[in-house]
Amino acid sequence: MFGSCFPPVSARINTFLWALIFLTTFGLCSELKVRVRLADGQITEEVLEADSEKDSITLEFKQQDGTLITFVADFKQHVKIFRALILGELERGQSQYQALCFISHLNHNEFIPSESMARLRQKNPQSIRTAEERRGLDQLTMNVAVNLSQAWQLSSHIHNMCSEAREAIYTRERDVKHWLERGVEGSVFEILPQSVDVVPVLLSCRSTRDVWQPCSCSFSLRLEWYPCLLKYCRNRETTGKGSPYKCGIKSCSKGYQFTYYVPHKQLCLWDEET
Repeated sequence: MFGSCFPPVSARINTFLWALIFLTTFGLCSELKVRVRLADGQITEEVLEADSEKDSITLEFKQQDGTLITFVADFKQHVKIFRALILGELERGQSQYQALCFISHLNHNEFIPSESMARLRQKNPQSIRTAEERRGLDQLTMNVAVNLSQAWQLSSHIHNMCSEAREAIYTRERDVKHWLERGVEGSVFEILPQSVDVVPVLLSCRSTRDVWQPCSCSFSLRLEWYPCLLKYCRNRETTGKGSPYKCGIKSCSKGYQFTYYVPHKQLCLWDEET
Protein backbone atom coordinates (compact mmCIF):
# COMPACT_ATOMS: atom_id res chain seq x y z
CA MET A 1 0.00 0.00 0.00
CA PHE A 2 2.79 2.40 0.82
CA GLY A 3 6.10 0.65 0.30
CA SER A 4 5.80 -1.42 3.45
CA CYS A 5 6.79 -4.99 4.18
CA PHE A 6 3.24 -6.36 4.30
CA PRO A 7 -0.21 -5.02 3.45
CA PRO A 8 -1.46 -3.56 6.79
CA VAL A 9 -4.62 -4.80 8.52
CA SER A 10 -5.04 -4.58 12.39
CA ALA A 11 -3.62 -4.88 16.06
CA ARG A 12 -3.95 -4.88 19.96
CA ILE A 13 -2.40 -6.47 23.05
CA ASN A 14 -2.34 -7.09 26.81
CA THR A 15 1.14 -6.98 28.31
CA PHE A 16 0.73 -10.06 30.48
CA LEU A 17 -0.04 -12.22 27.47
CA TRP A 18 2.76 -10.90 25.29
CA ALA A 19 6.40 -11.82 25.03
CA LEU A 20 9.16 -9.68 23.60
CA ILE A 21 11.61 -11.84 21.70
CA PHE A 22 14.86 -10.00 21.05
CA LEU A 23 16.72 -11.43 18.08
CA THR A 24 20.15 -10.55 16.74
CA THR A 25 18.91 -10.08 13.18
CA PHE A 26 19.20 -6.60 11.68
CA GLY A 27 16.66 -4.99 9.37
CA LEU A 28 13.71 -6.77 10.94
CA CYS A 29 10.35 -6.46 9.25
CA SER A 30 7.30 -8.05 10.83
CA GLU A 31 3.51 -7.99 10.94
CA LEU A 32 1.30 -8.69 13.93
CA LYS A 33 -2.51 -9.07 13.94
CA VAL A 34 -4.43 -8.43 17.14
CA ARG A 35 -8.12 -8.55 18.07
CA VAL A 36 -9.24 -5.35 19.78
CA ARG A 37 -12.39 -4.22 21.56
CA LEU A 38 -13.53 -0.76 20.45
CA ALA A 39 -15.16 1.83 22.71
CA ASP A 40 -18.64 0.81 21.52
CA GLY A 41 -17.98 -2.80 22.50
CA GLN A 42 -17.47 -4.05 18.95
CA ILE A 43 -14.46 -6.18 18.04
CA THR A 44 -12.08 -5.28 15.23
CA GLU A 45 -8.72 -6.54 14.04
CA GLU A 46 -5.71 -4.30 14.17
CA VAL A 47 -2.49 -4.87 12.27
CA LEU A 48 0.85 -3.71 13.59
CA GLU A 49 3.72 -3.65 11.15
CA ALA A 50 7.29 -2.73 12.01
CA ASP A 51 10.21 -2.08 9.66
CA SER A 52 13.44 -1.55 11.58
CA GLU A 53 15.39 -0.80 8.38
CA LYS A 54 13.11 2.12 7.47
CA ASP A 55 12.70 2.82 11.21
CA SER A 56 8.92 3.04 11.04
CA ILE A 57 5.81 1.38 12.39
CA THR A 58 2.34 1.10 10.88
CA LEU A 59 -0.98 0.48 12.60
CA GLU A 60 -4.16 -0.15 10.63
CA PHE A 61 -7.74 -1.09 11.49
CA LYS A 62 -11.30 -0.66 10.22
CA GLN A 63 -13.90 1.17 12.30
CA GLN A 64 -17.43 -0.20 12.59
CA ASP A 65 -18.74 2.41 10.11
CA GLY A 66 -16.32 1.05 7.51
CA THR A 67 -13.73 3.84 7.83
CA LEU A 68 -10.19 2.51 7.33
CA ILE A 69 -7.67 4.13 9.68
CA THR A 70 -3.94 3.90 8.94
CA PHE A 71 -1.27 5.35 11.20
CA VAL A 72 2.47 5.59 10.46
CA ALA A 73 5.20 6.66 12.86
CA ASP A 74 8.35 7.68 10.95
CA PHE A 75 11.12 7.65 13.56
CA LYS A 76 13.79 8.77 11.08
CA GLN A 77 12.01 12.06 10.35
CA HIS A 78 10.12 12.30 13.65
CA VAL A 79 6.79 12.53 11.85
CA LYS A 80 3.46 10.80 12.47
CA ILE A 81 0.83 10.40 9.76
CA PHE A 82 -2.86 9.61 10.18
CA ARG A 83 -4.91 8.61 7.16
CA ALA A 84 -8.66 7.99 7.08
CA LEU A 85 -10.52 6.47 4.13
CA ILE A 86 -14.17 7.32 4.82
CA LEU A 87 -17.01 5.69 2.92
CA GLY A 88 -19.00 8.30 1.00
CA GLU A 89 -22.75 8.84 1.14
CA LEU A 90 -23.59 8.23 -2.52
CA GLU A 91 -27.24 9.19 -2.06
CA ARG A 92 -26.08 12.66 -0.93
CA GLY A 93 -23.80 13.24 -3.91
CA GLN A 94 -20.48 12.15 -2.38
CA SER A 95 -17.89 9.99 -4.12
CA GLN A 96 -17.37 6.34 -3.15
CA TYR A 97 -14.90 7.29 -0.44
CA GLN A 98 -13.13 10.35 0.94
CA ALA A 99 -9.47 10.40 1.99
CA LEU A 100 -8.03 12.59 4.76
CA CYS A 101 -4.44 12.89 5.97
CA PHE A 102 -3.20 14.57 9.15
CA ILE A 103 0.52 15.08 9.74
CA SER A 104 2.26 16.16 12.93
CA HIS A 105 5.57 16.05 14.76
CA LEU A 106 6.39 12.75 16.46
CA ASN A 107 7.55 13.34 20.01
CA HIS A 108 10.16 11.27 21.79
CA ASN A 109 8.89 8.14 23.57
CA GLU A 110 5.34 8.22 22.16
CA PHE A 111 5.85 4.67 20.87
CA ILE A 112 8.37 1.92 21.42
CA PRO A 113 11.23 1.77 18.86
CA SER A 114 10.57 0.05 15.54
CA GLU A 115 13.24 -2.58 16.25
CA SER A 116 11.46 -3.55 19.49
CA MET A 117 8.08 -3.57 17.73
CA ALA A 118 9.47 -5.92 15.07
CA ARG A 119 10.29 -8.46 17.78
CA LEU A 120 6.84 -8.54 19.39
CA ARG A 121 5.12 -11.93 19.59
CA GLN A 122 1.79 -12.81 21.17
CA LYS A 123 0.97 -16.07 22.95
CA ASN A 124 -2.80 -16.07 22.36
CA PRO A 125 -3.73 -14.60 18.93
CA GLN A 126 -7.46 -15.22 19.50
CA SER A 127 -7.61 -13.20 22.74
CA ILE A 128 -9.38 -9.84 22.74
CA ARG A 129 -6.98 -7.15 23.93
CA THR A 130 -7.52 -4.08 26.05
CA ALA A 131 -4.90 -1.38 26.58
CA GLU A 132 -3.45 -1.02 30.07
CA GLU A 133 -3.56 2.78 29.95
CA ARG A 134 -6.25 4.90 28.31
CA ARG A 135 -4.57 8.22 27.55
CA GLY A 136 -6.35 11.55 27.12
CA LEU A 137 -7.74 13.08 23.95
CA ASP A 138 -5.45 15.30 21.84
CA GLN A 139 -7.42 18.14 20.23
CA LEU A 140 -5.47 19.37 17.20
CA THR A 141 -6.28 22.44 15.10
CA MET A 142 -5.00 21.59 11.63
CA ASN A 143 -4.89 25.06 10.05
CA VAL A 144 -2.25 24.47 7.35
CA ALA A 145 -2.50 22.50 4.10
CA VAL A 146 0.43 20.36 2.93
CA ASN A 147 1.59 20.29 -0.71
CA LEU A 148 1.75 16.60 -1.65
CA SER A 149 4.42 17.12 -4.34
CA GLN A 150 6.77 18.67 -1.74
CA ALA A 151 5.77 16.54 1.25
CA TRP A 152 8.81 14.24 0.85
CA GLN A 153 10.72 16.94 2.74
CA LEU A 154 8.73 15.94 5.83
CA SER A 155 8.62 12.16 5.33
CA SER A 156 9.13 9.71 2.49
CA HIS A 157 5.96 7.90 3.63
CA ILE A 158 3.57 10.78 2.92
CA HIS A 159 3.37 10.48 -0.86
CA ASN A 160 2.18 6.86 -0.85
CA MET A 161 0.05 7.28 2.27
CA CYS A 162 -1.69 10.49 1.24
CA SER A 163 -1.77 10.43 -2.57
CA GLU A 164 -5.53 9.78 -2.51
CA ALA A 165 -6.11 12.73 -0.16
CA ARG A 166 -4.20 15.35 -2.22
CA GLU A 167 -6.31 18.43 -1.38
CA ALA A 168 -7.05 17.17 2.13
CA ILE A 169 -3.61 16.89 3.75
CA TYR A 170 -3.37 18.96 6.92
CA THR A 171 -0.93 19.92 9.65
CA ARG A 172 -0.63 22.42 12.51
CA GLU A 173 0.95 25.86 12.42
CA ARG A 174 3.11 25.02 15.44
CA ASP A 175 4.51 21.97 13.62
CA VAL A 176 5.15 24.09 10.51
CA LYS A 177 7.26 26.47 12.61
CA HIS A 178 9.25 23.49 13.92
CA TRP A 179 9.91 22.15 10.42
CA LEU A 180 10.79 25.55 8.93
CA GLU A 181 13.41 26.01 11.65
CA ARG A 182 14.94 22.72 10.50
CA GLY A 183 15.24 23.72 6.85
CA VAL A 184 11.98 22.54 5.30
CA GLU A 185 10.93 24.89 2.48
CA GLY A 186 7.93 27.16 2.93
CA SER A 187 6.48 25.94 -0.39
CA VAL A 188 5.45 22.73 1.39
CA PHE A 189 2.74 24.61 3.30
CA GLU A 190 -0.30 26.81 2.71
CA ILE A 191 -2.17 28.58 5.50
CA LEU A 192 -5.89 27.77 5.39
CA PRO A 193 -8.69 30.35 5.83
CA GLN A 194 -9.38 30.65 9.53
CA SER A 195 -9.78 34.30 10.46
CA VAL A 196 -12.88 36.51 10.38
CA ASP A 197 -11.18 38.64 7.72
CA VAL A 198 -11.07 35.68 5.31
CA VAL A 199 -14.26 33.88 6.30
CA PRO A 200 -16.60 36.35 8.08
CA VAL A 201 -18.67 33.70 9.88
CA LEU A 202 -16.87 30.35 9.96
CA LEU A 203 -19.21 28.08 11.86
CA SER A 204 -18.58 24.48 12.76
CA CYS A 205 -19.89 22.09 10.13
CA ARG A 206 -22.12 20.64 12.84
CA SER A 207 -23.91 24.00 13.05
CA THR A 208 -23.98 24.71 9.30
CA ARG A 209 -27.12 23.75 7.39
CA ASP A 210 -26.09 24.75 3.86
CA VAL A 211 -23.90 21.94 2.49
CA TRP A 212 -22.15 24.39 0.11
CA GLN A 213 -20.99 26.78 2.83
CA PRO A 214 -17.42 26.72 4.20
CA CYS A 215 -17.14 25.51 7.78
CA SER A 216 -14.86 24.09 10.44
CA CYS A 217 -14.90 20.29 10.26
CA SER A 218 -14.00 17.84 13.03
CA PHE A 219 -12.84 14.25 12.64
CA SER A 220 -12.07 11.96 15.57
CA LEU A 221 -10.30 8.62 15.85
CA ARG A 222 -8.75 6.48 18.55
CA LEU A 223 -5.76 4.17 18.38
CA GLU A 224 -7.28 1.50 20.63
CA TRP A 225 -4.07 -0.38 21.30
CA TYR A 226 -0.39 0.29 20.68
CA PRO A 227 2.89 -0.46 22.53
CA CYS A 228 3.78 2.82 24.24
CA LEU A 229 6.58 1.80 26.63
CA LEU A 230 9.16 -0.93 27.13
CA LYS A 231 9.19 -2.63 30.51
CA TYR A 232 12.47 -3.46 32.22
CA CYS A 233 13.17 -6.17 34.78
CA ARG A 234 16.32 -6.62 36.84
CA ASN A 235 18.51 -9.70 37.18
CA ARG A 236 19.39 -10.64 40.74
CA GLU A 237 23.12 -11.10 41.13
CA THR A 238 25.12 -12.43 44.05
CA THR A 239 26.42 -8.93 44.71
CA GLY A 240 22.89 -7.75 45.32
CA LYS A 241 22.98 -5.50 42.28
CA GLY A 242 20.82 -6.26 39.28
CA SER A 243 21.31 -5.49 35.60
CA PRO A 244 18.14 -4.31 33.80
CA TYR A 245 16.82 -6.14 30.75
CA LYS A 246 13.78 -5.70 28.51
CA CYS A 247 11.01 -8.01 29.66
CA GLY A 248 7.77 -6.73 28.13
CA ILE A 249 5.71 -3.79 26.98
CA LYS A 250 3.04 -1.44 28.27
CA SER A 251 0.05 -0.95 25.97
CA CYS A 252 -1.84 2.33 25.59
CA SER A 253 -4.95 3.71 23.91
CA LYS A 254 -5.15 7.31 22.70
CA GLY A 255 -7.74 9.50 20.99
CA TYR A 256 -7.26 12.36 18.53
CA GLN A 257 -9.69 15.05 17.37
CA PHE A 258 -8.68 17.01 14.27
CA THR A 259 -10.37 20.32 13.43
CA TYR A 260 -9.77 21.87 10.01
CA TYR A 261 -11.26 24.18 7.36
CA VAL A 262 -13.33 22.80 4.49
CA PRO A 263 -14.60 24.93 1.56
CA HIS A 264 -18.07 23.40 1.91
CA LYS A 265 -19.89 21.13 4.34
CA GLN A 266 -20.39 18.50 1.64
CA LEU A 267 -16.86 17.38 2.54
CA CYS A 268 -17.82 16.88 6.18
CA LEU A 269 -21.21 15.18 6.28
CA TRP A 270 -20.29 12.97 9.27
CA ASP A 271 -20.02 16.05 11.49
CA GLU A 272 -23.72 16.74 11.92
CA GLU A 273 -26.09 17.28 14.80
CA THR A 274 -28.05 14.17 15.68
